[in-house]
Amino acid sequence: QVQLVESGGGLVQAGGSLRLSCAASGRTFSSYAVGWFRQAPGKEREFVARINVNGDYTYYAESVKGRFTISTDNTKNTVYLLMNTLKPEDTAVYYCAADRNFYGNRWSSVGAGNLEVWGQGTLVTVSS
Repeated sequence: QVQLVESGGGLVQAGGSLRLSCAASGRTFSSYAVGWFRQAPGKEREFVARINVNGDYTYYAESVKGRFTISTDNTKNTVYLLMNTLKPEDTAVYYCAADRNFYGNRWSSVGAGNLEVWGQGTLVTVSS
């Protein structure tokens, strides 16, 4: 089974940028779609973005569309989340997740518990 390790979180001022990385290992990684969720204190975990198995199709939450970009580098078994024009409300722990299905409500708050693999999370703090 694939394992995921996130990195790249930190403190950034509003309007700045940050790039998160999700490094994957395991023989079956090439068969998985990968996405990002985030969870702020006292709030429900919410979907952010995902990319399909081939890395040629993406889907974004409306709140980050146009600001965040998800991409993959299969030679490094890594998925990235480039976050631009960051806002204080983007502050959260960011988690990457992997699943063999790109479609379905598992890529939403209500069905996220059905996703197959999760990383440990990385904290992003955006100051005003």
